[in-house]
Parts: sequence; structure tokens; C-alpha cells
Amino acid sequence: MAAAGAGRLRRAASAVLLRAPRLPARELSAPARLYHKKVVDHYENPRNVGSLDKTSKNVGTGLVGAPACGDVMKLQIQVDEKGKIVDARFKTFGCGSAIASSSLATEWVKGKTVEEALTIKNTDIAKELCLPPVKLHCSTSLLIPTPK
Repeated sequence: MAAAGAGRLRRAASAVLLRAPRLPARELSAPARLYHKKVVDHYENPRNVGSLDKTSKNVGTGLVGAPACGDVMKLQIQVDEKGKIVDARFKTFGCGSAIASSSLATEWVKGKTVEEALTIKNTDIAKELCLPPVKLHCSTSLLIPTPK
């Protein structure tokens, strides 16, 4: 009897859906752009995704999470003997803003000294990507790790 009841519910739900007014596909789709084009670019074409050899003495690894939304970001930098960042990689689990922020951060730190990279603030990243204040926490990937 329970199976018959479940079948009846499925048929009723299908009937309701079939009677629902139809909207043209363009009305169902999301607005063309909810994020700034810079965020979309870094999200769709992230730069420097991946990992560096964490056992290397000239590689520093930073891991940060944003409790507000569950974003987790790993940023790694490779520093040469003169203290310049020669490579940067990231892995991010999070929203488009977090991924874009991590991608931009890796571009910005390359070629800088660790001291110069430490002057970059998450607000600088947020401003460049035109993130709204509610997404500022997504740019916390800028906690620059220092090599061992």
C-alpha cells in the first residue's frame, strides 16, 4: 500500500509540474553577469592552479579558511636565494570570488620579495576584482606563507 501511495504522489507532482506555466528559456536563465568580468575571467581561467613541492626548503605553504562561508585556500610560494618569489600556486575550495582572489594573488606576488608581497592586503585584491563588501572574506588567501 505504501508503494501505491508513493506512486500516486509522484503522479500528482508530475501533473502539477505539467500544468505549471512555462517560461521562455531566457527568463529562466540567470542574469548575464552576477560577478564583475575580472572575477569571471579568473574563475573560468584560473592562473597558477596546483601545488609546489612542499618538502623543498624554498617553498612556503599557507592554508587559510573562511568560517563565514566554508572557503578553504592553500597558497604556496617558491622563493629564490635572493628572496624573490619565483613561483606561486594555489588550490581553493570555495566560491567564484575565492577562486578568483587566489588566482589574482598568485599573479601579484610573482616577482616580488616576500616583504613586498606581505604589503598586499586582501582589500587590494577585493578592489581589483570589484568584489562587494559581503565578499571581502573571499580574498583572505593573501596570507602569504614564508618558506621554511
